[in-house]
Amino acid sequence: MANQLFGKSKSTRSIDDTLPLFCTVESAEKAEDHIEYTLRIYRGLMTETGWLLHKRYTDFVSLDTELKITNIELPLPAKRVFGNFNRDFVAERKKGLQIYMNALLSKPILYNSLPVKKFLDPENYSLNFTEISLQHVSMILRSEKKWEVIEALPDIGWRLHKTYIQIKPVDQPKVRLMLSWCDYGPYKYLPDKELTALMKVLQSIQHPNIQTLLLSTANENGGLVIRPFFEKGTLRDLICKCKPKNSYLKKYGNSKLHNDFDISVIKTVGRQILETLNCLHDKGFPYCHLHAGNVLLEGRNAYLLDIENWLLGVPSYYRNFVVQFKKIKTTELFDVYCFGQLLYEMTFGQELEAESCDNFPPSCPAELRSVLESILTTEACKNGLPSVQNLLLHPLFSDVALSPTDKPQVKIPSKLKEALRAAKEEFEKQLREEQKLLYKKKKISRVKEYHMSADEKNKRRKSKKKALENSEQDSKRNSEQLSETDNSTQSTGAAANKGLQKDSKDSPDINSSLFYIQRLQCFWVLDHWCKQSYIL
Repeated sequence: MANQLFGKSKSTRSIDDTLPLFCTVESAEKAEDHIEYTLRIYRGLMTETGWLLHKRYTDFVSLDTELKITNIELPLPAKRVFGNFNRDFVAERKKGLQIYMNALLSKPILYNSLPVKKFLDPENYSLNFTEISLQHVSMILRSEKKWEVIEALPDIGWRLHKTYIQIKPVDQPKVRLMLSWCDYGPYKYLPDKELTALMKVLQSIQHPNIQTLLLSTANENGGLVIRPFFEKGTLRDLICKCKPKNSYLKKYGNSKLHNDFDISVIKTVGRQILETLNCLHDKGFPYCHLHAGNVLLEGRNAYLLDIENWLLGVPSYYRNFVVQFKKIKTTELFDVYCFGQLLYEMTFGQELEAESCDNFPPSCPAELRSVLESILTTEACKNGLPSVQNLLLHPLFSDVALSPTDKPQVKIPSKLKEALRAAKEEFEKQLREEQKLLYKKKKISRVKEYHMSADEKNKRRKSKKKALENSEQDSKRNSEQLSETDNSTQSTGAAANKGLQKDSKDSPDINSSLFYIQRLQCFWVLDHWCKQSYIL
């Protein structure tokens, strides 16, 4: 279908794929042998411009068919054989399609999916991203002769501009490795030279809870990483009890099986992750990409994945939640918030799917509830989150005894530390600006919503009615006063005329002045009436 822009044109800057889309079904018109629906699309909460699309009902049916893999029920209006051009039916279907789009776009897993992006933004998402990624990978692997590609796994991850490829070493054909290619994102603040150097530094990181990288490099288009392939999948795969190679939409859409963890496992894994975050923060290395899909769990040992994501500038899984709270303004607090979301998912076996939570099930242990409330409640997010050091001192984690390991080695040259620091400041500045803009927009929306509420409309209606009644009463009162004044004037004038007429009979000289007296009376009445009219 045709795609027509209105307002300002779309930016050529890399798009944040995690921004939610908003759709309004504006109109429905007959076009040859079908009804065409006009959609107005907006990207993100702060966007003032958008674009128009023209879709027919069969397009919605095709999209719904693609999303059946998620097992998420969506209220798509039913088909009809006859009477599709009936005016009432078209109006009812238009309303039903709006309800369908509202339900679809309320779920992050759906509005972040490629089928939905292609449907609502074909201009930016019609390319074959897997094919493009394979071209970039082949260019890099030309100089790396020791790896051989086995197969591409395009659907296992949620990022649209990130492709996973299973490979093997040429000298070890039975070993399976995972290669990932990721395009640069909209939040890349490192210069290319420093970024390439830092990507190489990642290979030298030795930490008991960070998965070791076998290769880490970048070029002008994006970054490439090779790491060991973990057959059991990520922590989210374990929670949803699914196979790691399956489609992302099928694995996490509406899984009927869920696995929540014992409190002892949560304490141990939580302590390991907090220690890892603390180490990265001490080195000035931002993470901001902690979630269950970026954690491996082997026994009771947790390993963080994708530590290269922040360098590449890709948006965080929880960025759209974080931007709603002005107090979460540093990368360190960003990590704390992500940790709270991870803790919730491990505790209850499912994602929170909201920016905050004020009610936790009564079965939640008191110590665990205390940590969750300190991070995820609306009050905590608005007033300030605890630091990683404070969480390590919390009774839930402070008594956890970790197994002895080698000392972590995270060595970053001083020149690269300075580049990291500058990029971190730019990242945080951008985050604060977005938070301020969103706060202002929400404030305006609340004011509009308040003035358009039923109660306010009733108040304004009653106030207007009362003012009108008061005005009518004042007008009536003034009219009565004017009438009384006119009657008094007429009586006085009549008496004067009568006296003059009587005197004129006795004295002919009076007749000559009677005419002038009557004219003076008329002028006096006219002047008095004008003054009363001015008062009204």
